[in-house]
Amino acid sequence: MDGYELLADDFPLLNAFWTMLWFFLLVLWLFLLFRVVGDVFRDDSLGGWGKAAWILFIIVLPYLGVLVYLIARGRGLGERELSSALAQRDARDAYLRQSASASSGSHADELAKLSDLKNRGELTQGEYEQAKAKILAA
Repeated sequence: MDGYELLADDFPLLNAFWTMLWFFLLVLWLFLLFRVVGDVFRDDSLGGWGKAAWILFIIVLPYLGVLVYLIARGRGLGERELSSALAQRDARDAYLRQSASASSGSHADELAKLSDLKNRGELTQGEYEQAKAKILAA
């Protein structure tokens, strides 16, 4: 076993710790970078040239660009994220209210139409009960 060395001999515990730390910092850095780039594009108060300048700054000097962005516009980043989350929640709630009223309202509307037809004498009691049972089963 002259040519073979054990991996554990070459990679002590402290080196494993440092590797995991650097990997964690890399993931943290990528998360922060994508968050800042996403915020630049999501911000409506910035014009096209402002967005281009920030992106160019982040590409040319990434660490400094992200740090300056967080210092200059960090408070707005959280506010924009919050307003976006609230807008998404309001849109979801409106959609749920609309779909819930459409599904429950359609059965009620159909039953009201059937009742009107029965009252006008266009449906017999048996036809009304049969159509009512079909609507309520659906």
